[in-house]
Amino acid sequence: MSFYISLSGLKASQVDLSTISNNVANVNSTAFKKSKAEFGDIFAAAPMQTTNQVAGQGVRVQGVAQQFTQGTLETTDKALDLAIAGEGYFTVKRDDGNISYTRNGAFSVDDGRYAVDTTGARLQVFQNAAAGAPATPAAQMDLKIPLTLSEALAFNPGTNPAPAPAPTDPDPQLTSVSVDKEGMVSAVYANGQTVELGKVVLASFNSQEGLRQEGDAHWSATVASGEAIYGTANDGMYGSLNSGMLERSNVDITDELVALIAAQRNFQANSKAIEAANTLTTTIVNLRT
Repeated sequence: MSFYISLSGLKASQVDLSTISNNVANVNSTAFKKSKAEFGDIFAAAPMQTTNQVAGQGVRVQGVAQQFTQGTLETTDKALDLAIAGEGYFTVKRDDGNISYTRNGAFSVDDGRYAVDTTGARLQVFQNAAAGAPATPAAQMDLKIPLTLSEALAFNPGTNPAPAPAPTDPDPQLTSVSVDKEGMVSAVYANGQTVELGKVVLASFNSQEGLRQEGDAHWSATVASGEAIYGTANDGMYGSLNSGMLERSNVDITDELVALIAAQRNFQANSKAIEAANTLTTTIVNLRT
């Protein structure tokens, strides 16, 4: 039996080592959330058996849980680099139409003038946000940053009552983009006119631990996490939005290296236990012969 007990310890140590190694490997991944292996003891006894005379039967892996703590915010000075201080996730739509959620706010503009993340998924904003539209999926739209004022006014006319340039006037070109603490994305054009393009959609969940990992710091909703609850920055459970910043990984390399040493020692100790059990069994077999 001691062979199997120590074998379960070896397997648990392998999972622990793999989890820690993954954390260390992603120490520089933007918005990466570290994980921690969770273990439970194995104990079996008959209903009427006295349990204080029975040893445990090893260890099992209960799961690998992500730690959704805040990562350090790093200044980049790029307007479309966004970081959430607090809870909340950016809502992005992939090419296949599926929605996913991310803390990685490294957004850029593609050839269609849409704001996309590092995977090419489009950032979602609330249409007519300034008019107090409800925070529902139907109110969401892809964020587009037009090059000209007339295109911007046509893109989201509900929030921009200012008249478009006359056909005979030159169409003012885009000069800058800004995002405020509430997530309102504004474009400034050459004639000084500011156009509001929409408010960044943030999502929150009843259980973050129930989110399904998709890679590239993306998650999708599951039954365990519950449906996404949409809102905007600085509103209730949602954090504030910081433009010109990115959230770094929440991995503390010092803690991980200490945990790595401990996991290695646990692996070695279980290996020694198997070796000791093997020596004892060999001695008993030799006595019989």
